[in-house]
Amino acid sequence: MTQRGIAGPVCNLKFVTLLVALSSELPFLGAGVQLQDNGYNGLLIAINPQVPENQNLISNIKEMITEASFYLFNATKRRVFFRDIKILIPATWKANNYSKIKQESYEKANVIVTDWHGAHGDDPYTLQYRGCGKGGKYIHFTPNFLLNDNLTAGYGSRGRVFVHEWAHLRWGVFDEYNNDKPFYINGRNQIKVTRCSSDITGIFVCEKGPCPQENCIISKLFKEGCTFIYNSTQSATASIMFMQSLSSVVEFCNASTHNQEAPNLQNRMCSLRSAWDVITDSADFHHSFPMNGTELPPPPTFSLVQAGDKVVCLVLDVSSKMAEADRLLQLQQAAEFYLMQIVEIHTFVGIASFDSKGEIRAQLHQINSNDDRKLLVSYLPTTVSAKTEVSICSGLKKGFEVVEKLNGKAYGTVMVLVTSGDDKLIGNCLPTVLSSGSTIHSIALGSSAAPNLEELSRLTGGLKFFVPDISNSNSMIDAFSRISSGTGDVFQQRIQLESTGENVKPHHQLKNTVTVDNTVGNDTIFLITWQTSGPPEIMLFDPDGRKYYTDNFITNLTFRTASLWIPGTAKPGHWTYTLNNTHHSLQALKVAVTSRASNSAVPPATVEAFVERDSLHFPQPVMIYANVRQGFYPILNATVTATVEPETGDPVTLRLLDDGAGNIQMNAPRKSVGRNGEEQKWGFSRVSSGGSFSVLGVPAGPHPDVFPPCKIIDLEAVNVEEELTLSWTAPGEDFDQGQATSYEIRMSKSLENIQDDFNNAILVNTSKRNPQQAGIREIFTFSPQISTNGPEHQPNGETHESHRIYVAIRAMDRNSLKSAISNIAQASLFTPPSSDPVPSRDYLILKGVLTAMGLIGIICLIIVVTHHTLNRKKRADKKENGTKLL
Repeated sequence: MTQRGIAGPVCNLKFVTLLVALSSELPFLGAGVQLQDNGYNGLLIAINPQVPENQNLISNIKEMITEASFYLFNATKRRVFFRDIKILIPATWKANNYSKIKQESYEKANVIVTDWHGAHGDDPYTLQYRGCGKGGKYIHFTPNFLLNDNLTAGYGSRGRVFVHEWAHLRWGVFDEYNNDKPFYINGRNQIKVTRCSSDITGIFVCEKGPCPQENCIISKLFKEGCTFIYNSTQSATASIMFMQSLSSVVEFCNASTHNQEAPNLQNRMCSLRSAWDVITDSADFHHSFPMNGTELPPPPTFSLVQAGDKVVCLVLDVSSKMAEADRLLQLQQAAEFYLMQIVEIHTFVGIASFDSKGEIRAQLHQINSNDDRKLLVSYLPTTVSAKTEVSICSGLKKGFEVVEKLNGKAYGTVMVLVTSGDDKLIGNCLPTVLSSGSTIHSIALGSSAAPNLEELSRLTGGLKFFVPDISNSNSMIDAFSRISSGTGDVFQQRIQLESTGENVKPHHQLKNTVTVDNTVGNDTIFLITWQTSGPPEIMLFDPDGRKYYTDNFITNLTFRTASLWIPGTAKPGHWTYTLNNTHHSLQALKVAVTSRASNSAVPPATVEAFVERDSLHFPQPVMIYANVRQGFYPILNATVTATVEPETGDPVTLRLLDDGAGNIQMNAPRKSVGRNGEEQKWGFSRVSSGGSFSVLGVPAGPHPDVFPPCKIIDLEAVNVEEELTLSWTAPGEDFDQGQATSYEIRMSKSLENIQDDFNNAILVNTSKRNPQQAGIREIFTFSPQISTNGPEHQPNGETHESHRIYVAIRAMDRNSLKSAISNIAQASLFTPPSSDPVPSRDYLILKGVLTAMGLIGIICLIIVVTHHTLNRKKRADKKENGTKLL
């Protein structure tokens, strides 16, 4: 019996590893934005289907990108601009001579336009889930931001804002402001404003108007109601990542203007490097050079594309290899589930099959009723052929014939390709596939599947999955469940709540509980599958104790499935099911539960899983991300696990910790969703397949220890009287797994000294400090004067006098592998003279230490968890500040 805790939100992620080598003959074409001759091509901006039709939205998007192109060109010193832009118009908008999509979809967009679903605010932001110098996932704008011209007073012009966000998305730089720490104390014990560059001027404002900074200080703390207002007229030209709304700002902070002491994300995440240093180190700048002359680049060109009818063709392998390991049965069960439950209504669906030749099994049928779905199910293959050879190209050719009968082209269509065979000639049809405009989702069964199969998906922007030959694996159903229309309309998508399987002994049972939370419940389906003979004995109890039995389920004895549709909205709470194996042999019993949103005004909780890179070479670590959110709000404190199913061997289940270890920290979102109200009572359950990835060059036998502890980037320092208290999240033995062996803490009175010469900074005695398990919060207090082992000298030989102390840390494992040096924390050592009062930020830092850690976590070796945090833009409040600045 498998038992899962139900105390809080639960998310399960399914990943599988496909260890294959990709053919070197296939060209790398890639997807997304490409830089060619200084111009970005292929930028995709998608409008969510929930956004009401408004032609002004299109016009303003065009104006924003056009302005951004010239602003970016000058900011990058004539290096890059925007050339070709596509705007994806929702299918819900009336047709207006828009071009038909090819492989574009909302889920692939670089920029999305959608409401916050109940939030009061229009902060643009970029979802950054990786480290410094690594691109983000998408830029988010609300329709109101793009339509309401009054907002430009607070944010600056839309084109300038877009360049700010583009730097996040494309080059992986971070904000240079900090709403939580707007002030800090510099190395000379002076109060400074968190800004970049320091040349930006302004005044302190108290409750009654402008005032000296001393009036904003009470007992070393900033008085509530005091703030710093920037002058509307400036001479400073930097920085775009701090305040692009200022008319004088036309550059990114560089080495000469960057403020290394400011407590902002750019310094923390990028080891005090300037934004311009990170940008110029990017691949874009390595492969392009400034344009000659003085002429400006041409304005961008825009293409408006819109999805037409949704068209899907299942292209299914029926070769003799499908008879192995119950592959055909798994295909039948998953395909039936897809046709009956997953594929959206009004979709045109056809079916083709192949072995060494292709065959059309069903021409396109539009799904308008359950009878249409049942008719398509009847065309699924029930037997395999005697042929061992497979021709994937022959199958795809028949698939294209099916979909092209609707509009004459395959533009915008979807192929779901399932195969267990190896086809070395798959590259022969690659040009046809790429020019077809169709998206290929591939599902590979068993280790003998075509090594180049994944290329078809990667090059067409499709998903790719691997299903191991494990009898109790639900990976096939999970893969089909993940395949949706890609419109971005979460209210129409089916959400997977449960996926579990177990080899149950004779006369034993599989018992478990699945949570139906109040954001879902409509169109809820319980699917039971089994391996041999008749169905198990099924008992299902809803939260009120109502019972459902085997006779209440609709069974398909041929495909060995039983499904139950819950009418109306399923009762929120815990649903308990029991499957009894009444047979005399071992049975693989599996359960999948899906549902839809219960309220068209309240977005359901969702989980999205994906890998940073789907093909790596040992010892590169696999970075897997989970985005847990409701609408666009992160859901904090969820229990998240990832299951990795390798080709051979048992699945590995790992806990994903939202603890700040090795994390990416963003500015706090406007609102977070926690365990309150109904969620606290029941929690929620979600399952998502993350697709497949390959790891090449893994050595046979025991692996050498090549993974050091993860870099600590959440180090904080607080000075209380004569002691310094450090806090950080413990890394692991191998990245964020296990337990490190020791810590090395060093300090200096010079920021430059500890940054550039960590090994010669003052060593702190940590001999009595043993690291804890990864993810646990570490607290370490010491006396800076007692712990020093001698006088510290600066590189120039002079003694440095400062009231500030700078501290950094690194961890070591049992084989003396060292982590990268942490972020640099700083604190005051002494109380300043009364004649020059200096506020201490220690109390505010201490107060924010734990809350700042709960936003996003990344597990560096195997698992990386991110909650959808919002890298929002700082906006001045007119009522409080009386200015119109970002």
